[in-house]
Amino acid sequence: MSNEDTTRGDQTTAMGTDVELEPTLLSNVANGQPLLQVQDLHIWYELKRFGFGHAGYVRAVDGVNFELKQGEAIACVGESGCGKSSLMKAILGLNWPTKGDVIFDNTNLSETRGIALREYRAKIGYVQQDPFGALPPFMQIQRILEEPMIINGIDDKAERLRRIRKVLEEVKLTPVDEVLSKFPHMLSGGQQQRVVIARAMMMEPKLLVADEPVSMLDASVRVEILRLLRKLQETHNLAVIYITHDLSTVRYFSEYIFVMYAGEIIEFARMDDLLHDPKHPYTLALLEASSDPNADNALVMREVPRGEPPSLVKPPSGCRFHPRCPEFMEGKCDVKVPPNFVVGDGHRVACWLYEGNPSYAR
Repeated sequence: MSNEDTTRGDQTTAMGTDVELEPTLLSNVANGQPLLQVQDLHIWYELKRFGFGHAGYVRAVDGVNFELKQGEAIACVGESGCGKSSLMKAILGLNWPTKGDVIFDNTNLSETRGIALREYRAKIGYVQQDPFGALPPFMQIQRILEEPMIINGIDDKAERLRRIRKVLEEVKLTPVDEVLSKFPHMLSGGQQQRVVIARAMMMEPKLLVADEPVSMLDASVRVEILRLLRKLQETHNLAVIYITHDLSTVRYFSEYIFVMYAGEIIEFARMDDLLHDPKHPYTLALLEASSDPNADNALVMREVPRGEPPSLVKPPSGCRFHPRCPEFMEGKCDVKVPPNFVVGDGHRVACWLYEGNPSYAR
């Protein structure tokens, strides 16, 4: 097995990842049409009462827009229940849009069925959060990695084995012959996650969706998994969507970031712009809640937003953050939905605080 799942103590900290990773190569980003376009996307789940029929909708995703180019990495952050997973499942072709479009590689998900849907899904790799739960315990690693190729019609056993060997070497699971015959429970957590990443790469995807890929791992392993994902992105010119609630890791992986709250994107910016100059009160609260590896933090009381996230069955009127917002303006925030104000180069924020300021354009 690879010994890269164990890193030196000076590379990581008990509180989170604290290493310098090389910046993603922006030269990898292709010009022209985006690889992925999410346009006014709504994902609503119908509620039903036993014996009474329709009882409303859970508005998990409510009007999301963003684009992603080939070779580009974007992070989606927000607390539990904000709509990250529902958005991800729509991009993977597991949820159907209630309204709006997901256009990937010139294919509109809403118009895709049957064999075309299988081909759509084969172009997107999925890295799950819990590696042990994502791997069938009754299958050996070789069979696990063969499964996506069998489903997608690659019948040549020699070709399947060639791909498996190549990808296992890429994810640093060697010696390969020793790994192939093992079951998931015989691997460490970091090694299991490498198998999950290897499975996501078997069909040579154009997009990788990583759903909190390091949150279940020890701090000493996280940096190696992040480095591995970065290496795969650069080697294969992959587009990557990195979904997380941990702002301590996004700065090492993505060029762009958007913040979700109650099913909506409330701020979008380049990574450095958002981390060093956040605009939305909720983004500020997220950054305040991020744990930095500093012993002085044990003596510092941090402000957190009051109350709880809103119900997505009956979300608040106006800005959905207004019941918890320290900057709440009565008669405006609770009445009107804020548009996206442009507050810098590619930096957009949905907050009424930036209305009327001459330095901010709509």
